Amino acid sequence: MRIKELLREWEAARAEQKTVRSYQVDLTSRDAARVEALAELYARSSADIIADLLEVALNELERSLPYVKGDKVISEDEFGDPIFEDAGPMPKLLALTRKHQAELEKSLPRQDDGERPPS
Repeated sequence: MRIKELLREWEAARAEQKTVRSYQVDLTSRDAARVEALAELYARSSADIIADLLEVALNELERSLPYVKGDKVISEDEFGDPIFEDAGPMPKLLALTRKHQAELEKSLPRQDDGERPPS
């Protein structure tokens, strides 16, 4: 999701998301004022604004991580040219993200039907 998409989403009604983990962050007075202004402008809680902005920033960060050509050929494209593994930070970030997401999901309380709430 991009910032423009986020703004469109804020203008439309959105379902509540369940909090999995809370974080306390310190903001400068300018950033805090901007969060409060956005919350007032879009009739959302400041926590929702911060969570949405963080989600968009993390997605942008993932898209910005550089591909670093590794030595290992992992596949071939449709022309038979080799595709090399990514030796940059992305594979490690994705693996660590999956690890931490699995740990967080294990700690979620089970719903009445025995299924975990959606993430």
